[in-house]
Amino acid sequence: MDVLVFLLSGQRYGLIGTDVDQVVRAVTMAALPRAPAIVEGVINLRGRLVPVLDIRARFNLPAKPLSAADRLIVARAGPRLVALRVEGAMDFIAIDPGLIENPASIGTRADLVAGVAKLPDGLVLIHNLRAFLSAAEADAIDALVETEAPA
Repeated sequence: MDVLVFLLSGQRYGLIGTDVDQVVRAVTMAALPRAPAIVEGVINLRGRLVPVLDIRARFNLPAKPLSAADRLIVARAGPRLVALRVEGAMDFIAIDPGLIENPASIGTRADLVAGVAKLPDGLVLIHNLRAFLSAAEADAIDALVETEAPA
């Protein structure tokens, strides 16, 4: 399984490679009025409005101001294109499925984590981006992105 490894608060995380579209430099985001709390803002990616999800808030990490070193991982959360602001995207790595532990075995929320990869240099939590948004959040984002334009 190919996994994009990225950094968030000094910890390595991963996204399933087939969910990832691209990694771009972080840019200033426009506020999206009436957006769910999970939405950090919206960017214009080649003419398409893409909501930036606040992955730090979802995992109860402290807020961090936008930095020139930050990256946006543009990926698919189910049927919708979203971006995640991270401190750095490291690389795609191939992980043997035999090295991936079921998240339930370590008490992790299985809806947000697809697995925990046990690599020689440490653990990587692989996120289930398809389940990242609740149905209500997804519906609210879809409605707002279709009707709002960034300022």
